[in-house]
Amino acid sequence: MSGSVLVVDDEEIVRNSIRQWLELGGFTVRAAAGADEAMRLLKEVPPDAVLTDFRMPQRSGLELMRDIHRADPDIPVVLLTAHGDVPLAVAAMREGAYDLLQKPHDPELLSAVITRAVERRQLKLQLRQLSDRLAAPGAIDARLIGLSLQMEAVRASVLELAGHDRDVIITGETGTGKEVVARALHDFGPRAKAPFVAVNCAAIPAELFESELFGHEAGAFTGARGARIGKFEHANGGTLLLDEIESMPLPFQAKILRALQERTIERVGSNKLLPIDVRVVAAAKGDLAAESRQGRFRSDLYFRLAAAEIHLPALRERGNDALLLFEHFAAAAAKGAGRTMSPLRADDLDVLLAHDWPGNVRELKNVAERYALGLAATGRSVAEILRRGEPGAPPRTLADRVAAYERALIEAALREHDWSIAAVTEDLGVPRRTLNEKMAKYALARPGRKEL
Repeated sequence: MSGSVLVVDDEEIVRNSIRQWLELGGFTVRAAAGADEAMRLLKEVPPDAVLTDFRMPQRSGLELMRDIHRADPDIPVVLLTAHGDVPLAVAAMREGAYDLLQKPHDPELLSAVITRAVERRQLKLQLRQLSDRLAAPGAIDARLIGLSLQMEAVRASVLELAGHDRDVIITGETGTGKEVVARALHDFGPRAKAPFVAVNCAAIPAELFESELFGHEAGAFTGARGARIGKFEHANGGTLLLDEIESMPLPFQAKILRALQERTIERVGSNKLLPIDVRVVAAAKGDLAAESRQGRFRSDLYFRLAAAEIHLPALRERGNDALLLFEHFAAAAAKGAGRTMSPLRADDLDVLLAHDWPGNVRELKNVAERYALGLAATGRSVAEILRRGEPGAPPRTLADRVAAYERALIEAALREHDWSIAAVTEDLGVPRRTLNEKMAKYALARPGRKEL
């Protein structure tokens, strides 16, 4: 873990031992013997986190924390306390202390807490950067939120393809935001002022597909009292999203292929060809190419649609984007409800990074909105909210939480650097041997490779 820490303690031995321990963990550390020196160092170069003794001559750690938060309220302050100071330290937590540790401190616990504090600070800085980008009028960053390399690539693909008129396939797990990307392709292109029409293929009964997409004439079948235009006509001049296209019945796929090739359709009960000017975006949960190879999806339709393809990464592959998205959605929900959002605690950050998010961004948004409301009925911490879906799940031990956090950091770094061991060792500041040992411990291997 890289990051900068300011250590404040009037005892030189304690100060130096903590400094050496944190430097071994990859942190850049500066030290101060008191509050005045600490504030001078902080104003020169703001640290990612401050670790300060609670009781010091002249000014206490609590007074120092107040000064720090006046200078920058987003710098996390961790307090070191003696046993008798715990009641005062708890009061300090209410004033905004990030965490407190009792003397004599446990070195492993200290590293874990400082790591989370630094992560919190870096998250806040990223959120400031993200807020600046979201504030830009018409910015695509406001639609496709995230600072990971994967999301940078998605945004670049969307902007490149938006100006073209070719059909596009979007793939990704449930909840990754395929419709959001389809809408961005529409809104950032020349068809923006025309209709955007979304159709969920999985929700249409097989016998109604043709009528739903192509429309029908009056009397075309029992119950067809009047003529009705289909989704293709409704989207004329704009964009038609065929979501979960893998669910489309095989017999109807041939008709869709013909419509795309000829750019004409026939309503049910009519022999008249109607010209259509529609860009089709197809979205699929799985690998549509594999589906076509296995005969579950027409290969000719796949190749017709696959002029361009955008793959959306799962949230678990996007590193700190989970934290950014959570804060973004929670802040928006709190503002909409007229509430003040409770700041995320250290264990909340652990849970957000360690959770696999099987429902991806959709699941995270739901949890963030429930967290913003802060209701006892839904849980007031991230862990509580997630445990509501896992009845009887025991609370994780500190070792479990630290291991899950470490695994999540390493996996995110590996994915961000395309599994380059050299790049990850430099990014995380760990020796190659240490990284290999931890990858073996957590069973982290590049997909498709048996050896790293």
